[in-house]
Amino acid sequence: MTLFSYKAVNAEGVEQEGTKEAKDEATVVRLLQEEGCIPVKVSQAGLKSAYLFSFKRDKEGLTQKDIGLFTKELATLLQAGLPIDRSLVVLMDLIEEDSKIHRLIKNVLEQVKGGVNLADALQSESSAFSRFYINMLRAGEAGGSVDIVLGQLSEYIEKSKELKDTVSTAMIYPIILVVMAVGSVFLLLTFVVPQFTEMFESAGKELPISTQIVVGTAEWLQSYWWVLFTLGTGTYFTMRYELSIGPRKAKWDRAILSLPLVGEIIRNMSTTNFTRTLGTLLANGVPILTALGIVKGTISNLVLVQALTEAEENLKQGKDMSSALIESGQFPKMATQMIKMGEETGKMEEMLERTANTYDKQLKITIERMLAMMEPLLIVTLGLLIAGIIISILSAILSVNDLAF
Repeated sequence: MTLFSYKAVNAEGVEQEGTKEAKDEATVVRLLQEEGCIPVKVSQAGLKSAYLFSFKRDKEGLTQKDIGLFTKELATLLQAGLPIDRSLVVLMDLIEEDSKIHRLIKNVLEQVKGGVNLADALQSESSAFSRFYINMLRAGEAGGSVDIVLGQLSEYIEKSKELKDTVSTAMIYPIILVVMAVGSVFLLLTFVVPQFTEMFESAGKELPISTQIVVGTAEWLQSYWWVLFTLGTGTYFTMRYELSIGPRKAKWDRAILSLPLVGEIIRNMSTTNFTRTLGTLLANGVPILTALGIVKGTISNLVLVQALTEAEENLKQGKDMSSALIESGQFPKMATQMIKMGEETGKMEEMLERTANTYDKQLKITIERMLAMMEPLLIVTLGLLIAGIIISILSAILSVNDLAF
């Protein structure tokens, strides 16, 4: 069975979103039709980005930075006592007229003046506002606390961005080292070593084994570099294909979770994302089943999505959520125990927020530990590779000139 996400319109004309487990898309369509809904979109769940707010631009050209700035400034104006329409007018005056966000606010303002609520106006104008964002805003409008909810959303966006920046920044230095290592070795083998090859051949003496290996590798790279390029390209497209098929992606996801450090980072990041999102939604009155459906859309690892699906089924059967998470063994034990404690004490929102903050800190510690291991390893590996090439060339030169070591 594969997990599918769907959009549909019910008999009252209200759009619905959710997930269903089925054999294929056709089965999901049939199930929706049997429920009296008209399917609009059905796609395999868990194949999109794990983040609520993507760094990529949507079709309107809005970025995460645009959304965060809009949310924060609108929250500030509303908390100052201005009505929504007046706040939107002020925002328009603060932003350049030819910008994408200015046009968005203008269109939203027209809809708000026409009687449309803010959440529906934002949803209709741009796909950059996630399901999480819209549901939070709807809950705020229903409770008359739009300013408070927008403030929470602004804080959430900042924390989410900080979390992603932590991971992204941590990977920059290792990537630079790897690129330098590969580039340096490639340049040495394709440009430097061939300069000595002719001299070695004219000497007529047998070269040391290490030099023969280096020269042979250099000659192979010069003649068959395209093989590496083909293998790299083939690997890239093969992995894209593998990750586009649910059962195969699930196997890869499970394998990645079993890796030391890398698996821990993914678990901690997903735990932080899951608990903070769920806690924020529950704190604003979103029903827990609806909230779990939204949370599952923020996680890309299908193994973790399946664990949340089982927790969702437990809730539908009147059981607690934590027992399914504990049985799955996919989320950290401390996190599941804190969730269990929240269920038992009736302080779920508070415990979820504490869990998110705890694993946010744990994630940073894990990344620092990984970097502490990777940096010296990469530097030593790079040094040994380059030193090995240079020593093999020098030994050959000394051998050719009959010099004693």
